[in-house]
Amino acid sequence: MAFAATVLTLYPEMFPGPLGASLAGRALADGRWSINPVQIRDFATDKHRSVDDTPAGGGAGMVMRADVLASAIDAAAPPHLPLLAMSPRGSPLTQGRVRALAAGPGIAILCGRFEGIDQRLFEARAIEEVSIGDYILSGGEMAALTLLDACVRLLPGVMGAASSGDDESFETGLLEYPHYTRPTTWEGRTIPEVLRSGDHARIKAWRHAQAEIETRSRRPDLWERHRGARVHPPSGARPTRDEDR
Repeated sequence: MAFAATVLTLYPEMFPGPLGASLAGRALADGRWSINPVQIRDFATDKHRSVDDTPAGGGAGMVMRADVLASAIDAAAPPHLPLLAMSPRGSPLTQGRVRALAAGPGIAILCGRFEGIDQRLFEARAIEEVSIGDYILSGGEMAALTLLDACVRLLPGVMGAASSGDDESFETGLLEYPHYTRPTTWEGRTIPEVLRSGDHARIKAWRHAQAEIETRSRRPDLWERHRGARVHPPSGARPTRDEDR
């Protein structure tokens, strides 16, 4: 069964957008996944098709109405799919969560706009709030595109080789090692000798060491989590000692 995505949005014309090109676009054309953009305004009940109102208690901006969004969810979000809302206050999206979602039948995504969504919607419906970073976008659509791209590229047959993503950043808890290609020398800079040695064991060790260096220097938060995972292995695994590092 193909991976199915339903997107509840005020701007359905934004989809598939960039997901209609490159790997995701070819996979879409091949039927490996599908996307169904749903116009939230279609579920408004007044003549103006209103989806928002002024915030209770006062303040700037507008708030998306729980009744309209609930109607859209109940009518258009497949009940067997996890329902996510793109939100800066959500849990940070991780590669592990992406892998879990990509392994399922699909996802439904609610894209917020304006100042936010009436909190009662989250109390009344099972919605997982997800954030793609500590910054603010104009709406959830760009974040939804990011989430979908991360999922679609992991679907069987989308990447050229099944192993293409195995060593990428976050897959092993580390950032990815540096890459090089021809020419061997460029502007006086030469590809490291180990990568030209043909010694696969040395190359593997070098890449792992470089991944650790990159992670320690660029993302100390990831490094601490990775180091903690090594110090506290899963139950039954051999403990990692300082001298093993």
